[in-house]
Amino acid sequence: MAAGVDISPREAEVLELVGAHLSNAEIAARLVISVRTVESHVSSLLRKLEVADRRALAQRAPEPAGGSAARPAAVLPASLTSFVGRQSERAELAGMIRAHRQVSAVGPGGVGKTRLALAVAGETAGEYGDGVWFVDLVPVTDPGMIATAVAGALGLGEQQGRDMSASVVAALADRDALLVLDNCEHVVDGVALFVERLLGACPGVRVLATSRARLMVPFERVYQVPPLSLAVEGGSDAVALFMERAAAVGLPLDAGLRGQIASICERLDGMALAIELAAARCPTLGLDGIAAALSHPLRMLTGGSRADERHRSVRAALDWSHALLEPADRALLRRVSVFVAPFTVAAAAQVAGSDEGVVAEGLARLAEQSLLVVTASGGGTEYRVLETIRQYGTERLAEAGELVDARSRHLGWCLVRAAGLAVVGADWRARFDLVADDLRAALAWAVDRPERRAEAYDLARRLAELTFTRHLMGESQRRFEQAAALAGDLAAGASMLRQAAAVAGCRTVGDDMYRLRRAAGDAARACGDGAGAAADLAGAATIAFRFSPTFVRIPSREEALALIGEARELAGDDPAAVAAVALAEAGVLADAFGAAQGPAGNAVPETIARAGRAVELARRSGDPLAESAALDALIGAQSWAGDPFGAAETAGRRIALLSSVPVSPAGTHELIDALGIAAEAGLGAGDVAGARRWARELAGHPSLAEVGHRAVSWLLLVDALAGDVGEVLAGGVRFLDAWRRAGSPALRLLCPAVAAVAMVQGLRGDAEGRREWLEVLGRLGPPPEHALGYGAVFDAMVLLHRGQASRALERLAPEPGEVWKWVTWIWHHWYVALRAEAAVLAGSAEAAGCVARAREVVAGNPVAGALVERAGALLGGDREALLATAGALEAAGCRYQWARTLVLAGGGEAERGGAVLAGLGFAAVEASVVVPASVGADRAR
Repeated sequence: MAAGVDISPREAEVLELVGAHLSNAEIAARLVISVRTVESHVSSLLRKLEVADRRALAQRAPEPAGGSAARPAAVLPASLTSFVGRQSERAELAGMIRAHRQVSAVGPGGVGKTRLALAVAGETAGEYGDGVWFVDLVPVTDPGMIATAVAGALGLGEQQGRDMSASVVAALADRDALLVLDNCEHVVDGVALFVERLLGACPGVRVLATSRARLMVPFERVYQVPPLSLAVEGGSDAVALFMERAAAVGLPLDAGLRGQIASICERLDGMALAIELAAARCPTLGLDGIAAALSHPLRMLTGGSRADERHRSVRAALDWSHALLEPADRALLRRVSVFVAPFTVAAAAQVAGSDEGVVAEGLARLAEQSLLVVTASGGGTEYRVLETIRQYGTERLAEAGELVDARSRHLGWCLVRAAGLAVVGADWRARFDLVADDLRAALAWAVDRPERRAEAYDLARRLAELTFTRHLMGESQRRFEQAAALAGDLAAGASMLRQAAAVAGCRTVGDDMYRLRRAAGDAARACGDGAGAAADLAGAATIAFRFSPTFVRIPSREEALALIGEARELAGDDPAAVAAVALAEAGVLADAFGAAQGPAGNAVPETIARAGRAVELARRSGDPLAESAALDALIGAQSWAGDPFGAAETAGRRIALLSSVPVSPAGTHELIDALGIAAEAGLGAGDVAGARRWARELAGHPSLAEVGHRAVSWLLLVDALAGDVGEVLAGGVRFLDAWRRAGSPALRLLCPAVAAVAMVQGLRGDAEGRREWLEVLGRLGPPPEHALGYGAVFDAMVLLHRGQASRALERLAPEPGEVWKWVTWIWHHWYVALRAEAAVLAGSAEAAGCVARAREVVAGNPVAGALVERAGALLGGDREALLATAGALEAAGCRYQWARTLVLAGGGEAERGGAVLAGLGFAAVEASVVVPASVGADRAR
């Protein structure tokens, strides 16, 4: 670090972590600050230290006390055999990667592209501040899944609001890394598009691709991987490889045989795969036997694309290996080539259409000849076909006229495996992951074949259900929609669309939820299911209002009313349809959910009556999910009526009702919503412990992994009002990172959590942090009237902390009845309690009346009640009563308010309260509060 440069302590911490090659997100988590703050510090350091980029900045970082910082390890697969030779190729390829940001190592299958790429990546890993990442594209059969494969290697999950490519770009945006994309040839066009986007947005990333064909993009630099060197004098890599592999299988060869070995290697065109296969046969054939076998007609395959010059050598090598097999083993090899992932003897027997015992012996022989990779584990023995051999076997299948039969048997095997996975057990995730790529490959083959439509539908449906269970929500929704398109009848299609809509709800994508329920209604109506169509159309209208904060384009009230009108005409006397229409009427006509597009005012008695009717009709229908949704409407009605205790009790009823509902997309979506409402209702009724319990369950809910910002939002709200600074700061970092990875969606449902963190930053005295969170709040676009609820509560708490009671009273000036809709939900009791305190501390002439009215409103609320009693004690100068409220607030779980009460009590308690506040991470309470003289005199005593 340059002498004389003025670097703050925080900047020094950031610089040290940059030197340790941590990303901005990792630094933010380590220092418990936001990513944006880290970015600001990094920019400042670049300017102060006069360096051009992050790599140069890392070089200016001080050495850690324990010595040199450990560099990131290369994330590369472990090699089970040694890498032989290729010194000049390694140097040449490494030089190209240093000079160019994208290099393609190109050559025929079997030439050794992957091994060379791994060797170079491992040797140069130390040159990249954030290491090397390896992605095997072999299992990828759909170009659209390339980014998913890369995300899996990086440890990323699905993110709501953006595709996987955007998530990968966001994760690598500030990284100095080498990304190795292996086996690109079968998805080359998709790789080209992905790499172009990645390099354009990630200036510190370089890409090394291995492929049989070039990517054909302007920025590509191609390295043609040559065969192994053949010259005996001066050293032959081909001969060295043959000798080492022969020794590994139990036949060390004398150096005097190098000439004979070289002749064999030359006839094999120096192809690494062919040489390894030949060497593996040495113990059984010997060099003479191998040489004799090479006299067989080992010509390239004929016909179509198989005559391509690039494939000539590898095909000759594989043809040679194939020619050494018995006819039964040849048939087995080509039939098991349909497997994308590792497979068992039983699976191979089903797909090969043969006896398990015969297949087991055949697989063993193929493994002995290095045509299969064997993995033995506690769960049994598995086999894997290397990609080059798998593609070769697939072409042999087509030649033999067996491709359709083998694919069909593979499809049948996949359907059986998918059905078996319907029962979730302890090892379910591992079992699913083992077959997932095969399920996807089988579906991709079947989907375009009319004769396989029914099976494709079944597999798409099962894959949708399985990916939902695996918490791959984005794929699950896509598979349900795919199943709907494949369904043989409209009724089944409508069912799949409803499932897709529920998954979209779990993903917090209101627009998709609405679109899919409307599509389900159209499908139901088209097949003559009027009642089902009515329920779907009414459900879409309810979604438009109930989940309006999750929409990008919020449907208008007129649009929802039109849907209700259609639903009424179709419902008839069907109980489920009638109940769905009643719920839609409660939500749209009476605004039971407090929707953004709802009327500014509505009659509370009508809202309660409509919500109660919806609950009763849903209960009669016998559908617990419909009853839960109707109870949600009743909770809204109770909140509008100023009954937070009733709302909390109803929220508890919802959760109890859903506790016995089987796991499904619709059930999970309903449960997530119920837990969130229960957490909020708990806060509204002063049950902080209960609210935290539900919020923590949501924060860790696996179905919300894609929307981590939403998952943590409820807990942020609870922790902020409880005064748990550390939890709020840590959760805030998680929130911002997840929100930005998701594309910073402007969802109003996130506003209360963001405002809560801004409030905590204000109580801490962190002006910069508060400003940052208020900027985020502005980007979310909260409607102005919402500021009368959570906005007023949080602002008033900060102002009271700062001793600005008069300003706090101004912020809370409207009577609750004047703005009832925006303060009666969970904020009603908080609003009136803080308003009473502000009136007392500001010396308002209306203070006594304000306290008296507040007592009536908050009676029974342990938190709000204690706050009002604290205001009354301050007004009456009753120090003993004041201290009693401190104990009540501590017991209720509001540690900030407990410590603040001690400060307000004065004397020795004030010193204790100040210490508690400091320990919690809050700034000192300002002393400039106006209190009655009696309290001041008591303090003086």
